[in-house]
Amino acid sequence: MIHLHDIRYVRLGTSDMDGSIRYATDLLGLQIAGREGKAVYFKSDSRDHTLVYFEGDPADHTVAFEVDTQEELDAASTFLSQQGYAVHQGSVTKCELRRVRAFINFKDPSGNSVDLVYAPHHSGRRYFPSRDAGITGFSHIGLRTVNARRDERFWTGLMGARVSDRIGDAPLLRIDEVHHKIALFPSSYPGVQHINHQVESIDDIMRAYYILKERNIPIRFGPGRHPTSGAMFLYFEGPHGMVYEYSTGVRLIKPEDESTYRPRNFPFTPESFCMWGSRPDIPEFK
Repeated sequence: MIHLHDIRYVRLGTSDMDGSIRYATDLLGLQIAGREGKAVYFKSDSRDHTLVYFEGDPADHTVAFEVDTQEELDAASTFLSQQGYAVHQGSVTKCELRRVRAFINFKDPSGNSVDLVYAPHHSGRRYFPSRDAGITGFSHIGLRTVNARRDERFWTGLMGARVSDRIGDAPLLRIDEVHHKIALFPSSYPGVQHINHQVESIDDIMRAYYILKERNIPIRFGPGRHPTSGAMFLYFEGPHGMVYEYSTGVRLIKPEDESTYRPRNFPFTPESFCMWGSRPDIPEFK
């Protein structure tokens, strides 16, 4: 079984680089961390970068997870190949573009593109936001799945994730003590469904709500509170329809609780997504 240390970055294609840069800095509150060719890197914490926009198909998404050693990366490559997955070794040039020492790429059973990376760069300078968004870091992603039960088995059986809770067939998966770093939502096609950044407090969520409303950015869900993770949240629309989320107060499942914790199963109803009564304008949440 593969051990995922943490989620690392998301790479997104864009057909409007200038607009995507403006959104990531002026609205989302990220800091430009550099430019390489047709790609722009953004940081949200001590990592070198956590989001990349590159000139390309807006449906081209890749999410990356970090492993601890080169030996773990090599073993993961062999293991996935033995399981029938096409594994691509990152070239020196592509490693430089991803700012890692080594990586492999493969697709999960639904076709989501995944990088496993070793020795990704950290930043020698602290994250300095382009606006006072209160972001404390990139935290999790929602992935679309065309077969949630099959993909749950992939992420738990091969990738070492654990189920924290389920909403209908949608599992919320943890790879450390945070309630979830991956959420799988049933859909008819693959891709990143939403991107989450943690913020310091509910004040940051409400401040963002009014800023986004003033700028006519569609609010897709919230403000609200998830009964699963306990996090207070706000979902809003980004470039090419990508959904971004701010949240705060996410539940932690400590190592000492692992042996006794049991996933809860919530029905696929609006109340299972928000305990305050907000109704989502997100297809996968309906």
